[in-house]
Amino acid sequence: MRAEAQRFSVAEVELYERPVNLRLPFRFGVVTLTHCPQAFVRARIVLPDGRSAWGGAAELMAPKWFDKNLALSNEDNFDQLRTSMRMAREAYTADAAPQAAFDHFAAHYAPLIASAGAQGLNPLIACYGPALLDRALLDALCRVQGLSFYAAVRGNVVGIDGRLAADLQGFDIAAFLCSLAPSDHIALRHTVGLVDPITSADVDAPVNDGLPQTLEQVVAATGCRHYKLKVSGQIEADIDRLSRIAQVLAPVPDLIVTLDGNEQFTDAQAAAAFWQQVRATPQLEQLAARTLYIEQPLPRAIALDADVRPLAAMRPVLIDESDGTLDAFPRALAQGYTGVSSKQCKGIYRSLLNAARCRQRNDRAGAAACFMSAEDLTTQAGLAVQQDLALVNLIGLGHVERNGHHYVDGFAGQGASLAESRAFAQAQPGLYEASADAVRLRVRNGRLDLHSLDAPGFATGAYPDWASLEPLHPTAD
Repeated sequence: MRAEAQRFSVAEVELYERPVNLRLPFRFGVVTLTHCPQAFVRARIVLPDGRSAWGGAAELMAPKWFDKNLALSNEDNFDQLRTSMRMAREAYTADAAPQAAFDHFAAHYAPLIASAGAQGLNPLIACYGPALLDRALLDALCRVQGLSFYAAVRGNVVGIDGRLAADLQGFDIAAFLCSLAPSDHIALRHTVGLVDPITSADVDAPVNDGLPQTLEQVVAATGCRHYKLKVSGQIEADIDRLSRIAQVLAPVPDLIVTLDGNEQFTDAQAAAAFWQQVRATPQLEQLAARTLYIEQPLPRAIALDADVRPLAAMRPVLIDESDGTLDAFPRALAQGYTGVSSKQCKGIYRSLLNAARCRQRNDRAGAAACFMSAEDLTTQAGLAVQQDLALVNLIGLGHVERNGHHYVDGFAGQGASLAESRAFAQAQPGLYEASADAVRLRVRNGRLDLHSLDAPGFATGAYPDWASLEPLHPTAD
């Protein structure tokens, strides 16, 4: 199906940002986030026949996730991501030859990682700019072709192949893509951060904005049955906090739990000791039984060289921050990991190729030998959350971590105008709910309605008010 891939040139790329203020502090790993810029890309493509279209994408510039070096400030982290965006724009616009969407990505994947590395930027940072730009280009392509994201990928109009994944040689990627069947709904997996209040007794300063603040309130208000629990790597403190969480979640029917280590355990032995303690704690019996997997327990510097089979024999383990390059997942599988996250900040093509790897290996094994999960980078209402939902829905994931709607008050927390907010609500019926002065993600019975994402373009019928956005800030010298 490569013959059907649509070629185009990248004519223009505009880079913007807008501040986001959190309604609640979000503690994950080594950072407590209270405010952060969101990046936006607007790109124009031109087809060989002269047709042209604009597309857009957005992503939070989360500090201390791409690079957790404590010597760097949050502003340093923001500048790293701004640099990645500018590098991607320069690379993609410098190549005037019409190519398929995947060809644009493939041509610049390794060179951008190398160029970023020369500036001391790791592969996760290097891939941030291209991940945004690739989504904007795909949005433009879908729009000019009158196709939905689902149709464009299933028909391989983007031209995906296995050239960057040696382990997929001989695997029919086009047939795999064609077999994908998105759903109309997806379950929301609610994140419980390290400083999130569990009950009203934990609340020092009530927010009083009408939205849930404590875990108890979240359970009552959303009907969620899926929860992602952050752990700190301090076993005694983690066991105590998980026991309190387990008490609140005990009445939840069909409870599903995942645990996120955020690189906080010193080694594989420490992570295994933690899980053994969880299983040995009577108050955590139900929670342990309902835990699907443990996410990224080890620091990325050692994760892909550490044998995690002793832990994985007790509970599946997946990589998230360690998934810095396209060969990371196969390397992880060799160490006993069986899962990898889908996170659009790492690139839509990485998620699709990793999904193909799971299909290939599971078909060979005749069983679920490896898996993917849908994890969040505090994606915001609008382009970011819609495109990520479409991606994980297409590759068949039944639940997705969503935390941006909890820590940020919808479009209002992004400083978006009411007109912009309502335009998104009108364009994506079912996904959002509107009040007199706010538009927020709509959660019903723990699920999100995805009907509106199956329309021309990359999962959006509306755009930010581009004129209201700030040009991407200059980086500090």
